[in-house]
Amino acid sequence: MTRRDIVLKELQEMPEPLLEEALDFIRYLRDKVARERFETAIASEPALGRDWLRPEEDAAWADL
Repeated sequence: MTRRDIVLKELQEMPEPLLEEALDFIRYLRDKVARERFETAIASEPALGRDWLRPEEDAAWADL
């Protein structure tokens, strides 16, 4: 049995009033992952910009 199967089984057995709370938590986890990826991308931008904004890079991409 996979973890997904176990989670689904637990959800099926959960009382209705707790499902809203479970849904909120699932959405929180999904949004947390998206937020962390975005923050990593933003944090990487200055470092990547130093490499990309060099004359050598401009020359390398000039023919495209």
